[in-house]
Parts: sequence; structure tokens; C-alpha cells
Amino acid sequence: MEYTRIPSAANTSSICEKISRDVPCHLSIDSQLPHTIYQLTFFSSLHPKFALTLVYQMFSYWAKPEHTLKVSKFLNDDIAKTVDENPDKFFSLGTLPMNDPNLACKELKRCVEELGIRGFQIGSHINDKTLADKSFKKVWDVAEEMGAAIMVHPWDMVGFDLMEKYWLPWLVGMPAECSLAICSCIFGGVFENNPNVRWLFAHGGGSFPFTLGRIEHGFNVRPDLCQVDCKVNPREYIRHFWVDAITHDMDAFKYNLKLFGDEKIVCGSDYPFVLGEQEPGKLVCECDDLTEQSKDKILYTNVLDWLGVPKSER
Repeated sequence: MEYTRIPSAANTSSICEKISRDVPCHLSIDSQLPHTIYQLTFFSSLHPKFALTLVYQMFSYWAKPEHTLKVSKFLNDDIAKTVDENPDKFFSLGTLPMNDPNLACKELKRCVEELGIRGFQIGSHINDKTLADKSFKKVWDVAEEMGAAIMVHPWDMVGFDLMEKYWLPWLVGMPAECSLAICSCIFGGVFENNPNVRWLFAHGGGSFPFTLGRIEHGFNVRPDLCQVDCKVNPREYIRHFWVDAITHDMDAFKYNLKLFGDEKIVCGSDYPFVLGEQEPGKLVCECDDLTEQSKDKILYTNVLDWLGVPKSER
């Protein structure tokens, strides 16, 4: 679930007030309150506990690393506080100053050891570097060591300046960003070198699932270009990672279900954005190909597996 911080009926939180005051935004925090309560009520009717993340605009990779770290600490402390105040309702995902891998490693350790955060959301690329860049290897090493999960959300879409009209950065660029991230992790050997890091990719994996045939074909016919850092066929990694169920189309969801299985798909909302599901989980609930057990996995237990939550804490 996307998260700036869930406001209560009594007042908005300090972080929401700061965002409203300091950041130009087309969304009114106060005007979103009724819809927030509706979404929480609908989602809670499916299962009582779900994960909170920060909106991708808060990554702040463009800033000086020390400033990004300061923002990350503020946000991570705040979201951890929300979970501490509502332990029966939420799990939390933190954010990392990925524009400095050394600082990212330190903040990851702090969040896991001091705040109890189990997972982190990062961007589909970090400024001018893909996730395959060797400088991030130390972050994946620490995530593996600490048992932390990593969620990738598209942002700062490649080709943005070429797509000025028709909202194309969000309709075309974001799905491409997800595929860029997954392919970077496959071809760059990220999955191969750190096999125990649990990855989740937003928006149903973007365009990756639907272009897998082309990606695999390219891997086979141009090994000189595609197999430089990893010689494992991309298809072999299909059930190595998780994707969310946000496809907005039943046929697309069923295709992903066939490809990834009912254990590697989690329910998402993409709140507060209009491209998210207005009723999180509705598509899953209405899928006649799913048993009740499979629906329960997608709506709840799969995300707990991805986060590594012990059964005693569920």
C-alpha cells in the first residue's frame, strides 16, 4: 500500500502536514481522508493486517547523499512509529539513501536492528545507474545478511522528455521501468549472486511478463551481449521473485497467475494514486480461476512470506 502516512479522523500527521506545506502536490491530503478510510475499511475486510510503504516521490535520490539519509531516517522513524502504535494492523517498509550505497547499508542495518523494519522500497534505477551496477552489491549483501526484503517501484521514468503528452510516462514508462529493473537483476547477476534476497516488483512486473518471450529469445541468440554477467536463462528466475496483482485486467492477471503461480503474487493498492486499484483486492476476489485458499495466499499470506514474518507473529 502506498503511504505518505495514514491520517486519522482527528488530525493529519506531522509528516503529511510537512509534505503539504513543503512539496508541490496535486493531491490534497485532507480531501483524501474519506477515500483513505474507505480503502482501509475495504482492505481490512479482506485481512486485518497489511504493509505500509512510502510514496516513491520521497526517494530523494536526486539530493546530496547526506540529505537523502536525513530524509530516510525521518521517514523510517515515522513509519516505524505508526506500526508500533498499531501492531495489529500494519507492517512497514522503509526507504534507503540508495544514491550512496555505504549510507544505504548503514540505514538498512539500523532499520532492521532498531526499528524492526523487515523490508525496503527502492526505485527501479538509481539516478544514472541500473540495479545491476556493481556499486549496489554491498546493499544486496547486507539485505541478505539481515534477512531484509526489497520492493522495487518504478520512478523517474526513462524517456520522460519524449512522452510529454497523453500521460505516457505513467502508461508506458512505468511498465518499462519495471522490466528494466527485473532484466537488470537477471542479466546483471543480482539474483544469481544474492539468491536469498527476497524481491518484489510493483505493477505486476510491468511489461516484463508480457515480453518474456522476446527477452529469453534475445538471451539465446545474442549470448555475446546478454550473457556477459549471467548465463542463467531469464525464464529460470520467474518464481525467484514476487509481483503484485495490480494489472487492471483480468486476462493479464490470469496470465501472471499462470506464469508466477499463486504463491508469488501479492495484493497491492498503489494508494493514493488514481492508477491504483480503487478497491484493493477486488480483481483477486473476482477471479474465478482461484480457489479460496489461493485468494487467501494472494490477499495476505504471500506478503508475509516475502517479508519473512514468522508464523508466530502473523
